[in-house]
Amino acid sequence: MAEKKQHLYEGMFIISAKLSDDARQKAMDRVSKAITDRDGEILKIHDRGRSRLAYEIKKQREGHYYIVYFNAPPSSINELWREYELHEDLIRFMTLRTAAVMEKIEFKPIDVQH
Repeated sequence: MAEKKQHLYEGMFIISAKLSDDARQKAMDRVSKAITDRDGEILKIHDRGRSRLAYEIKKQREGHYYIVYFNAPPSSINELWREYELHEDLIRFMTLRTAAVMEKIEFKPIDVQH
């Protein structure tokens, strides 16, 4: 039996900041389950916390950010996107192929001069 080819992906998920901690965890569990149900494997989840959005999305100005590293078959990505579109607590998402799992993520402040 041949093994299914898997690629490493980095996903950014912004979940509604209006949710309770428990509801937010359930929303992330739903994202994770969608990945594992399609033969994917979660490698690392970075909880980046609550932050102001650059612009209003779905009538919300803040979101809770997560970065998820996972392996999955390339054929599953379109299915995942369809499922994420139906996820009412997921404000925005993005999935990219990546070369490595980042063990630590740091953002440098941007020098904004007006």
